[in-house]
Amino acid sequence: MAEIHAICFDHPWNEKALTSLLLLPSSVGLLCREEKAGLGMALIRCAADEAEILTICVVPDQRGLGYAHHLLEHAECLARKRGVVRMFLEVSVNNKAAQKLYFRAGYSEIGHRPAYYVDGSDALMLEKALTKDGQNRS
Repeated sequence: MAEIHAICFDHPWNEKALTSLLLLPSSVGLLCREEKAGLGMALIRCAADEAEILTICVVPDQRGLGYAHHLLEHAECLARKRGVVRMFLEVSVNNKAAQKLYFRAGYSEIGHRPAYYVDGSDALMLEKALTKDGQNRS
């Protein structure tokens, strides 16, 4: 996962950081691969009935083939199985491809974080209800 993250981001999370997150019971990691080649990954963290997509990425030569959508759908499905009713994330205002993915998947903008990323770019805060009414059904 660290190798994939390093290919996809200018300021990637290293293996130690990813391992620390994956060891938390609240975290769920997803890996998209073909044979031994990693194509993409996602990491979410759940807390009570909410979850956050911490990262989602697909290696550049595999983008546009639906892998990010596949990872996003599976992350949402796993979150629902844990009782999550609302998913949150931040996305760079400069990452138009990711914004397109999230908006098509039903995410809505709920806020803005100035200079959120290491490069100084702003983040859009997005949210999606994972149930029709956004409420826990248990």
